Amino acid sequence: MNRILDAIASPADLKQLSEEELGILAGEIRGEIIKTTSCTGGHVASSLGAVEIILAVHSLIDSPRDKFVFDVGHQAYAHKIITGRREAFENLRQQDGVSGFPRPAESPHDVHASGHASDSLSIALGLAKARELRGTDEKIVALIGDAALAGGMAFEALNTIGQLQLPLVIILNDNEMSISRNVGALMRHLGAIRSSAEYRTARDTSQARMEESGAIGRAFVNFGRNAKDSIKQFFVPDTMMFEQLGILCTPPINGHDISALRDILRTALDADGPVLVHVVTKKGAGYVHAEADPERFHGIGSYDIATGKSNGKPCNKLSYTDAFGAALVREAREDENIVAITAGMRSGTGLNSFAEEFPDRFIDVGIAEGNAVGMAAGLAIGGLKPVVAVYSTFLQRAFDQMIVDGALTGCDIVYAVDRGGVVGEDGPTHHGAYDIAYLTLIPGMSVMTPSDEAELVNALHTALKQGGSVAVRYPRGAGVGVPVPEKPEVLPIGKSRTVREGADVAVLAFGDRVACALEAADTLADEGIDVRVVDMRWAKPLDEEAIKAAAQTRLVVTVENGIMSGGAGEGVLEVLSKDGCQVPTIVLAIDDAVVPHGKPDQLLADLGLDASGIAAAIRKAIA
Repeated sequence: MNRILDAIASPADLKQLSEEELGILAGEIRGEIIKTTSCTGGHVASSLGAVEIILAVHSLIDSPRDKFVFDVGHQAYAHKIITGRREAFENLRQQDGVSGFPRPAESPHDVHASGHASDSLSIALGLAKARELRGTDEKIVALIGDAALAGGMAFEALNTIGQLQLPLVIILNDNEMSISRNVGALMRHLGAIRSSAEYRTARDTSQARMEESGAIGRAFVNFGRNAKDSIKQFFVPDTMMFEQLGILCTPPINGHDISALRDILRTALDADGPVLVHVVTKKGAGYVHAEADPERFHGIGSYDIATGKSNGKPCNKLSYTDAFGAALVREAREDENIVAITAGMRSGTGLNSFAEEFPDRFIDVGIAEGNAVGMAAGLAIGGLKPVVAVYSTFLQRAFDQMIVDGALTGCDIVYAVDRGGVVGEDGPTHHGAYDIAYLTLIPGMSVMTPSDEAELVNALHTALKQGGSVAVRYPRGAGVGVPVPEKPEVLPIGKSRTVREGADVAVLAFGDRVACALEAADTLADEGIDVRVVDMRWAKPLDEEAIKAAAQTRLVVTVENGIMSGGAGEGVLEVLSKDGCQVPTIVLAIDDAVVPHGKPDQLLADLGLDASGIAAAIRKAIA
């Protein structure tokens, strides 16, 4: 059976289609997304919800000359399919396959490497200013979700957009979701607009008047500015936030109606100032299981299309995230001063149970990591014990607050840093490769690197008792399979533990590389090489006594799932140098390179950070 999709080689082909055919194409693209992600996993719900928006935009602009900027990129699968990557799409998120996010090296239609929220408006504004300075006339469209709009960087961009008044179309994809359901005053503001019968009436009236008059360009802008006062009579004075910033804002329109989308976008693209098109969509649209459970289908592994159930055998090992979540609940039962904070990641960071049991002590600030850390500092100054639970890659966004608001103020803040190290299919924007390097340089910050679930429970307990700024850094996925302690212990600060004795080589391992180091030691023992393995436990402060003892062997090896520059291994080299130790030393870590997307185990093997890589490095060094 012939499909319209089979005839689409580039966005230019969309211009030959009627709106009815574009609607049919939307259904075919949804089928392609579901078929592929059922095998590869991916960001299903958000991409299904944005199909009509993407088709409407690409049918009206001339990409790549015109620029279509995505925020985060979770919504971009339809964009990838119609920009020459349909056949390659079956390898979505697989090593050497199509990235799950926009990637300029992959296609000229991908404007920037999006992966973190709230940056699209700044990118689009920069493009608009560059266009003005060059004297060109390309169209610029930014697609941002309602959750990303709550990020501070987006608000900063809106302020400047309103000031500069450059032609630019912002599509606000309002689906009430980020990963968890959105929170905050902005969400209430958008909800009030969506639900207002008066606003819907005004929307319909304004659209009819535009259709009757055929108004475009300046006429549209003037109409909007004249009409907004009459529309605003239905609201309290401060509800029209975007218009008060100087950005013409449309009433909410159905984001799954291609005809309506094209009508409003066609006019907005001809305007000579900034226009925000408010589009309401359903996350997971077109696939019943994703519509019913958009949070699970935000980012999911392979699944059965008919049932929506995840494939694969259930893992009987506790994940690090779940171990942390359960441990924090137990700690909170014993200490009423503990408060948990997350940045739009309640489920992802394992805080569901905490939020249910202690709703008054749980705070979700939305996608605003800097705000999360700043608020944690305030809570600490107020005498409470804040725990900021966040993915490693997103904590980068709060670096300034960790220094100025946390460390320099001397606040007691625990950072639960999830997804430390290589995370897999989400690729470069999501690998937690840099946390050890950027955390250890913060004055007074302690950094713990638990090697299994039991160590994580003890590390959290230690961090809560220690005081000051303490980061507990742990990887994504299943733990080793060890039982967690019913009564956690306070670990000695800056002290390691030797988990295997050996006289020839000393491997100083951090975090999840301890298990691989032990496996490598077993392999080398069969070859007559006696390897000591030390679980360093702390990346800061380092156990200098253990490092000096390691220098008494023939070879010292450090191994960590993180960046080499500024990492724990370089810290060990500094200790050895300071004490005048001359022992040969190898630092195994992620070198100065961007790690692509792929299966975590394969990526770590390629980096030489698995058991085979550790053993091979030792063999080579002592040969």
